[in-house]
Amino acid sequence: MHQYLFYIGNFPIRSYGLVISLSIILATGVGYFLAKKENKGYEKHIVDLGIYCGIAGLIGARLWDVFFFDWDYYSHHLTELFAVWQGGMAIQGGVLLGVLTGVYYCRKHKLDTLALMDILAPAIILGQALGRCANLLNGDAFGAPTGSSFGIVYPNTTLAHRTYGNQPLWPAEVWEGQLDMVIFALLLMFRSHKHAKGQCFALYVFLYSLARFCLEFLRGDYTEKVFGLLTSAQTTSSILMALSAAAFILAGIYEKHQQPKPGLSPIIAATSRKKKDSGTD
Repeated sequence: MHQYLFYIGNFPIRSYGLVISLSIILATGVGYFLAKKENKGYEKHIVDLGIYCGIAGLIGARLWDVFFFDWDYYSHHLTELFAVWQGGMAIQGGVLLGVLTGVYYCRKHKLDTLALMDILAPAIILGQALGRCANLLNGDAFGAPTGSSFGIVYPNTTLAHRTYGNQPLWPAEVWEGQLDMVIFALLLMFRSHKHAKGQCFALYVFLYSLARFCLEFLRGDYTEKVFGLLTSAQTTSSILMALSAAAFILAGIYEKHQQPKPGLSPIIAATSRKKKDSGTD
């Protein structure tokens, strides 16, 4: 575990920033590959989307952590708002602002938003998996004490060590990164079969939220409960699981209703839909 790779003068080159940058680049590359396979010209927008959504994701992750998790601290330490190398990047906020930025880009360039969200879902979760490697190297997003000899003991330069000292901690960020890779594979397999538009992205949101909800029981950095029941991340995950499950089902129902009726040729079915839309009979 190395927080600092080397120094340029007195300026440290941190492994956290390098791995986060690498995660954005590799996720963009995978997104380009998946988009090019669709053969619809989406790939020419992927690099721009990677840059805009990547920057928006970093901003969203930081703001989400500051205002939802640590405002009691940062309200008295405003000069540390952008000290991301100390830890404090909430992935849920990053995905939210990144997706909103992507939706805006798609609408501006008249692209099929849902189709691109489906294409990029595996790339997003791959970026998240690599991001958890950055958390491990930086000693943040850590677990709670295991109460045994099993676990990760972090160096004294990390936030994890300042919080729990030499106690072994659950490898929460490691397991989350591994689960993200499992979700990455599951999404690729799901995309290889016929599915309704929007379902792949909905499945990504559901699976990640489920994994995050369960792993929160092992986290040691944010332990305060909302209304004494769940952590902030578990509350958000619960809402997202419900919304994504509903979106998955509704997308399937909508797709089914759009299919031509049995016994009608595609031309007749299309003509019937046009008449129905125009109100003629």
